[in-house]
Amino acid sequence: ALVGLLLLLPLFPFIVLLIKIETSGPIFFKQPRVGWRGRQFKCFKFRSMTVDAEEKKDQLQHLNEASGAAFKIKDDPRITGVGRFLRQSSLDEFPQLFNVLWGQMSIVGPRPQIPSEVADYTPEQARRLLVKPGLTCLWQVSGRSHLNFEEWMELDQEYVRTAGLRADLAILLRTLPAVIERKGAY
Repeated sequence: ALVGLLLLLPLFPFIVLLIKIETSGPIFFKQPRVGWRGRQFKCFKFRSMTVDAEEKKDQLQHLNEASGAAFKIKDDPRITGVGRFLRQSSLDEFPQLFNVLWGQMSIVGPRPQIPSEVADYTPEQARRLLVKPGLTCLWQVSGRSHLNFEEWMELDQEYVRTAGLRADLAILLRTLPAVIERKGAY
């Protein structure tokens, strides 16, 4: 995580500037997420949506394209122009390297979810909380938002069953090509 931060640090001022030029409000988006063994933590991202995005979520429920306990809209009207680029390039996730340094996340593991989504998990789906959430995972390298909720949860279950150095390295090797291709990123 420290090496990643040092490598990406030169991009930080440019990202901050782009966010500030396009919108007013905070640079970072902080949101409660559920991590290892159900512990909540504040997950950090570069803000990619309008400042009032969370308040607008209920009004957009009818546009939800995700199944299960997830909320996704391909052409989400809350996403800013800069935010769209940050999301497609995964640069919005860069601040989560701090979450890794603080021990709340891992480099590889299931993506951290919000408490309201975790509350709707089945006992089998809740098994994903047996490992630390990660910056990258099988879901991210297997199609991301092109997968439905059930496929996403199955990939997380597969990761929990096979977690280890070999599995993590395989996912890491697939992450850069997945990010470059931007397949399923929105």
